[in-house]
Amino acid sequence: MKLREKAVVMTAEDMERVLRRIANEIIERNRGLQDLIILGIQRRGVYLASRIRKILLESEGVKLPKGELDITLYRDDLAVLSDEPIVHSTSIPMDVSGKTLVLVDDVLFTGRTIRAALEALMDLGRPGAVQLAILVDRGHRELPIQPDFLGKTVPTAKSEVVEVRVKELDGEDRVLICEKEDLS
Repeated sequence: MKLREKAVVMTAEDMERVLRRIANEIIERNRGLQDLIILGIQRRGVYLASRIRKILLESEGVKLPKGELDITLYRDDLAVLSDEPIVHSTSIPMDVSGKTLVLVDDVLFTGRTIRAALEALMDLGRPGAVQLAILVDRGHRELPIQPDFLGKTVPTAKSEVVEVRVKELDGEDRVLICEKEDLS
Protein backbone atom coordinates (compact mmCIF):
# COMPACT_ATOMS: atom_id res chain seq x y z
CA MET A 1 0.00 0.00 0.00
CA LYS A 2 1.35 3.35 -1.03
CA LEU A 3 0.37 6.61 0.66
CA ARG A 4 -0.10 9.94 -1.05
CA GLU A 5 0.34 13.13 0.96
CA LYS A 6 -2.88 15.11 1.12
CA ALA A 7 -2.22 17.81 3.75
CA VAL A 8 0.36 18.89 6.29
CA VAL A 9 -1.26 19.01 9.73
CA MET A 10 1.80 19.99 11.78
CA THR A 11 5.26 21.26 10.98
CA ALA A 12 8.29 20.64 13.18
CA GLU A 13 7.67 24.00 14.90
CA ASP A 14 4.02 23.10 15.50
CA MET A 15 5.02 19.79 17.05
CA GLU A 16 7.52 21.47 19.37
CA ARG A 17 4.94 24.05 20.47
CA VAL A 18 2.30 21.37 21.11
CA LEU A 19 4.69 19.20 23.13
CA ARG A 20 5.64 22.22 25.28
CA ARG A 21 1.96 22.94 25.93
CA ILE A 22 1.28 19.31 26.83
CA ALA A 23 4.24 19.35 29.24
CA ASN A 24 2.87 22.48 30.93
CA GLU A 25 -0.59 20.92 31.19
CA ILE A 26 0.93 17.83 32.83
CA ILE A 27 2.54 20.04 35.48
CA GLU A 28 -0.67 21.99 36.09
CA ARG A 29 -2.98 18.98 36.27
CA ASN A 30 -0.72 17.09 38.66
CA ARG A 31 0.28 20.17 40.70
CA GLY A 32 3.91 19.33 40.03
CA LEU A 33 5.70 16.17 39.02
CA GLN A 34 5.65 14.11 42.22
CA ASP A 35 5.32 10.34 41.64
CA LEU A 36 4.97 10.69 37.85
CA ILE A 37 6.33 8.25 35.29
CA ILE A 38 6.30 9.09 31.57
CA LEU A 39 5.62 6.03 29.37
CA GLY A 40 5.82 6.08 25.59
CA ILE A 41 3.86 3.54 23.57
CA GLN A 42 6.09 1.84 21.01
CA ARG A 43 7.15 3.24 18.49
CA ARG A 44 6.63 6.94 17.96
CA GLY A 45 5.09 7.48 21.38
CA VAL A 46 8.47 6.59 22.88
CA TYR A 47 10.16 9.50 21.09
CA LEU A 48 7.37 11.94 21.93
CA ALA A 49 7.53 10.85 25.59
CA SER A 50 11.29 11.47 25.65
CA ARG A 51 10.76 14.97 24.27
CA ILE A 52 8.08 15.77 26.86
CA ARG A 53 10.36 14.45 29.59
CA LYS A 54 13.20 16.67 28.32
CA ILE A 55 10.91 19.73 28.31
CA LEU A 56 9.84 18.94 31.90
CA LEU A 57 13.49 18.63 32.94
CA GLU A 58 14.32 21.99 31.32
CA SER A 59 11.35 23.82 32.85
CA GLU A 60 11.11 22.17 36.28
CA GLY A 61 14.57 20.72 36.84
CA VAL A 62 13.04 17.30 37.58
CA LYS A 63 14.32 14.19 35.84
CA LEU A 64 11.25 11.97 35.63
CA PRO A 65 11.47 8.22 35.27
CA LYS A 66 10.52 7.13 31.76
CA GLY A 67 9.61 3.87 30.18
CA GLU A 68 8.61 2.19 26.95
CA LEU A 69 5.50 0.09 26.56
CA ASP A 70 4.98 -2.45 23.78
CA ILE A 71 1.32 -3.41 23.35
CA THR A 72 1.75 -5.83 20.43
CA LEU A 73 0.80 -8.97 22.34
CA TYR A 74 -2.22 -7.22 23.91
CA ARG A 75 -3.80 -6.22 20.58
CA ASP A 76 -7.31 -7.55 19.97
CA ASP A 77 -6.55 -8.06 16.26
CA LEU A 78 -3.39 -10.12 16.71
CA ALA A 79 -5.05 -13.26 15.31
CA VAL A 80 -6.09 -11.51 12.08
CA LEU A 81 -2.78 -9.85 11.29
CA SER A 82 -1.41 -11.36 8.11
CA ASP A 83 2.24 -10.82 8.98
CA GLU A 84 4.26 -11.91 11.95
CA PRO A 85 3.85 -9.22 14.61
CA ILE A 86 6.94 -7.19 15.40
CA VAL A 87 7.46 -7.10 19.14
CA HIS A 88 9.38 -4.14 20.54
CA SER A 89 10.71 -3.69 24.04
CA THR A 90 8.82 -2.90 27.20
CA SER A 91 11.00 -1.19 29.73
CA ILE A 92 9.51 0.25 32.92
CA PRO A 93 12.12 1.75 35.27
CA MET A 94 10.33 1.07 38.55
CA ASP A 95 7.27 -0.40 40.19
CA VAL A 96 4.21 1.42 38.85
CA SER A 97 2.06 0.73 41.91
CA GLY A 98 0.63 3.94 43.32
CA LYS A 99 2.36 6.11 40.70
CA THR A 100 0.73 8.42 38.18
CA LEU A 101 1.55 7.16 34.71
CA VAL A 102 1.40 9.48 31.73
CA LEU A 103 0.96 7.34 28.61
CA VAL A 104 2.17 9.07 25.45
CA ASP A 105 1.21 8.12 21.91
CA ASP A 106 1.19 9.81 18.53
CA VAL A 107 -2.32 9.23 17.14
CA LEU A 108 -5.60 8.34 18.83
CA PHE A 109 -8.01 6.65 16.43
CA THR A 110 -10.35 3.83 17.52
CA GLY A 111 -9.01 3.63 21.08
CA ARG A 112 -7.92 0.02 20.74
CA THR A 113 -4.20 0.76 21.12
CA ILE A 114 -4.89 2.54 24.41
CA ARG A 115 -7.12 -0.32 25.59
CA ALA A 116 -4.22 -2.69 24.91
CA ALA A 117 -1.81 -0.35 26.72
CA LEU A 118 -4.05 -0.25 29.80
CA GLU A 119 -4.23 -4.04 29.81
CA ALA A 120 -0.43 -4.28 29.53
CA LEU A 121 -0.02 -1.81 32.40
CA MET A 122 -2.31 -3.78 34.69
CA ASP A 123 0.00 -6.78 34.23
CA LEU A 124 2.82 -4.61 35.63
CA GLY A 125 1.08 -3.41 38.78
CA ARG A 126 -1.67 -1.11 39.99
CA PRO A 127 -0.93 2.52 39.21
CA GLY A 128 -2.53 5.29 41.26
CA ALA A 129 -3.71 6.95 38.04
CA VAL A 130 -3.16 6.72 34.30
CA GLN A 131 -3.29 9.85 32.15
CA LEU A 132 -3.16 9.95 28.37
CA ALA A 133 -1.16 12.41 26.24
CA ILE A 134 -1.84 12.30 22.50
CA LEU A 135 -0.28 14.35 19.71
CA VAL A 136 -3.20 13.97 17.24
CA ASP A 137 -6.78 12.82 17.82
CA ARG A 138 -8.32 11.83 14.51
CA GLY A 139 -11.70 10.69 15.83
CA HIS A 140 -13.62 7.54 14.85
CA ARG A 141 -13.56 6.10 18.38
CA GLU A 142 -14.78 2.54 18.89
CA LEU A 143 -14.06 2.53 22.63
CA PRO A 144 -14.84 5.23 25.22
CA ILE A 145 -11.29 6.58 25.50
CA GLN A 146 -10.37 10.27 25.54
CA PRO A 147 -6.99 11.98 26.02
CA ASP A 148 -6.19 14.04 29.12
CA PHE A 149 -3.62 16.05 27.17
CA LEU A 150 -4.14 16.67 23.46
CA GLY A 151 -2.02 18.34 20.84
CA LYS A 152 -4.56 18.72 18.06
CA THR A 153 -7.87 17.30 16.87
CA VAL A 154 -7.82 16.52 13.16
CA PRO A 155 -11.08 15.40 11.53
CA THR A 156 -10.38 12.63 9.05
CA ALA A 157 -12.17 10.16 6.84
CA LYS A 158 -11.78 6.54 7.87
CA SER A 159 -10.04 5.90 4.56
CA GLU A 160 -7.34 8.47 5.33
CA VAL A 161 -4.17 7.85 7.33
CA VAL A 162 -2.57 10.25 9.81
CA GLU A 163 1.17 9.84 9.46
CA VAL A 164 3.35 11.18 12.26
CA ARG A 165 7.00 11.52 11.35
CA VAL A 166 9.63 12.00 14.02
CA LYS A 167 13.21 12.91 13.23
CA GLU A 168 14.59 10.03 15.32
CA LEU A 169 12.97 7.45 13.01
CA ASP A 170 11.97 9.31 9.87
CA GLY A 171 14.56 12.09 9.58
CA GLU A 172 11.98 14.86 9.97
CA ASP A 173 9.21 16.11 12.24
CA ARG A 174 5.84 16.45 10.49
CA VAL A 175 2.27 15.26 10.75
CA LEU A 176 0.46 14.51 7.49
CA ILE A 177 -2.91 13.36 6.34
CA CYS A 178 -2.41 10.83 3.58
CA GLU A 179 -4.65 8.88 1.25
CA LYS A 180 -4.15 5.25 0.38
CA GLU A 181 -3.37 4.81 -3.29
CA ASP A 182 -4.87 1.82 -5.01
CA LEU A 183 -2.09 0.16 -6.99
CA SER A 184 -4.28 -2.39 -8.74
